[in-house]
Amino acid sequence: MRDCLVKTIRSEGFFGMYRGAAVNLTLVTPEKAIKLAANDFFRQLLAQDGKELTLVREMIAGCGAGTCQVVVTSPMEMLKIQLQDAGRLAAHQQKALRQDGPAAPTSHPPPGQPNAAESTAASKRPSATLIARELLQTQGLAGLYKGLGATLLRDVPFSIIYFPLFANINKLGQKPQAEKASFLHSFMSGCVAGSVAAVAVTPLDVLKTRVQTLKKGLGEDTYNGIVDCARKVWIHEGPAAFMKGAGCRALVIAPLFGIAQGVYFIGIGEYILGFFH
Repeated sequence: MRDCLVKTIRSEGFFGMYRGAAVNLTLVTPEKAIKLAANDFFRQLLAQDGKELTLVREMIAGCGAGTCQVVVTSPMEMLKIQLQDAGRLAAHQQKALRQDGPAAPTSHPPPGQPNAAESTAASKRPSATLIARELLQTQGLAGLYKGLGATLLRDVPFSIIYFPLFANINKLGQKPQAEKASFLHSFMSGCVAGSVAAVAVTPLDVLKTRVQTLKKGLGEDTYNGIVDCARKVWIHEGPAAFMKGAGCRALVIAPLFGIAQGVYFIGIGEYILGFFH
């Protein structure tokens, strides 16, 4: 993690750490809104005469929430990954040019790998709008949803783990007279549940990221689906590769879900909507 931080800042500057921030700012709000509201909807749907939900029903509600959110999550992750990977790809291309020299323009690299003629355009910093437009023009709406299966494979288990775990941890902070736990307790419950769920589905996140990376650097594998990706990662990098980025995911997901769940749980949304009634 530290090595990645140093090399990214060295090659792309401090703001290279914020690639894809605009996509996150635009889409993370509807994503979380769908996720949290869908979970509440399914929990109410599965409730029986005011009784507490069983663990199985809580997991089913989480499954429904994870399935609903991918409508926003899949294109968001697709665009974010291309933006965050642009600097690494440009470095690969420059290295290839230095190695190949004048022969690069006439060489024919494997599919998915850039040639020298494309290097100038590819090295320019892409924008989410440009990437989305190119995908829509070349592949249609399906281009934005490439890796949908991998996204479902990650987000559904995440929600199945996260929501029941959060609900039960959060319940410990509820006093008999109070309807809700305190903001601090809900925040910490979101952090703990988010960290556990994030680490648990890291292997699936690794596969999703590899599948959704459109352009490959020199010598990198291309993948024909999730199974092919898992096989190649296992053979070439070993089982430890499936846990790459687990620490980063925990550091990101913990405060993200802590804040989102805390804000959602204390009813700020309902308070704001109250002004419109």
